[in-house]
Amino acid sequence: MPWYDIVEPYAPITQGDIIMNCPVVAWKEGAPTTTDSSLEEMLRASVEYIEIDTVTMTQACDLEQKKVQYVILCPHYSLSDYEQQWKNDMIRSGQNPTTKAWKSHIEDIRQGAMWHFSMLNESTEANLRMDIRIADFREVFNLPRDFLEDWLKQQGKRLRLLPPYREHLSQAFARFFMRVGLPNDISKFR
Repeated sequence: MPWYDIVEPYAPITQGDIIMNCPVVAWKEGAPTTTDSSLEEMLRASVEYIEIDTVTMTQACDLEQKKVQYVILCPHYSLSDYEQQWKNDMIRSGQNPTTKAWKSHIEDIRQGAMWHFSMLNESTEANLRMDIRIADFREVFNLPRDFLEDWLKQQGKRLRLLPPYREHLSQAFARFFMRVGLPNDISKFR
């Protein structure tokens, strides 16, 4: 079964749309926590505009029925970019980033054992080739739906995850957020 479909720029956005170089507002690293500035000035100084590859996570039915004003997006990274980030993290934590450790790590992601990641397959579609990608649920962006759809009309064609892969990604996203363990349960009513 194919993983992706190709959609035209004017196609309404839906869950599983792969949006490359998506314009979002992100928190700056090392943003000030306290200053003599007003709260508004501090917040303005703490954010920046970036372009990042994203995948649409908002449910298709909510988008189709126009039940949401904002679209939820998660970033995804090429396997080679993610590998470099992983190596840097390993070195920073005093560990040795061996080939064996990398293969084990990436296999854990592929099998869904790492809750905050999901793997997206490569695309061999002409003019929309894409290597294997790692979706990261730890950082979530949102954009106004109208803004995003207007912006997409100015872009080229895009990839769209097809069922059941779209639903698989959605389930992985839900599993990341639904992990809950209560130290003390609520007492029974008497």
